[in-house]
Amino acid sequence: MRNVVLLNRISLDGMFASLNDKNFGMDWFVGDPEVEAYVHTLGDPGQPPADTLLMGRRTYVGFEAAWVPFLQNPSAPAPLKAIAEELTQMHKVVFTSSVKTSAWANTTLVHAPVADHVRRLKGQPGGTIMVMGSGTVVHALAAEGLIDQYIFIVTPVIAGGGKPQFPTMETQNLTLVGVRSFPSGNVVIHYRAGK
Repeated sequence: MRNVVLLNRISLDGMFASLNDKNFGMDWFVGDPEVEAYVHTLGDPGQPPADTLLMGRRTYVGFEAAWVPFLQNPSAPAPLKAIAEELTQMHKVVFTSSVKTSAWANTTLVHAPVADHVRRLKGQPGGTIMVMGSGTVVHALAAEGLIDQYIFIVTPVIAGGGKPQFPTMETQNLTLVGVRSFPSGNVVIHYRAGK
């Protein structure tokens, strides 16, 4: 059975994005290449690496606009181009009723209910299934107990508003896997679902 892993930046007050669509909700993110490298090392030993990325429409539109241009830009910084290539190689599953076509390689547009589709994906062969951003997708999966691991990059900011990661959820117990802090002020907290 494949694992579903949530990887999101959150503010100290639990927001995963601002309300600024022009900046894809990332106004207050504190970027740090050391953090990015570290989260790539997380996961279960013996499990295949992530090869599938789940997204909602807004996250997909933002990711496509942010990352695809790096693929064709010969002067793009190498670390950013590497991320763009990694995302392009992953199988991207986009839950949407309004997006009809995609020019981004390895993208599948899904109009079925999130939980039903992800249950099928978990039972198929493949690597870890990642979720980033995508508040409605995260909420649908968490409500059905379909997220196996939660990795939060806690950014050193109180956002004071925005899009909450879990606006309405029943209580769920998590088990701490690890915590690591960085000079940038970011703290990575890794949980496994259940006790």
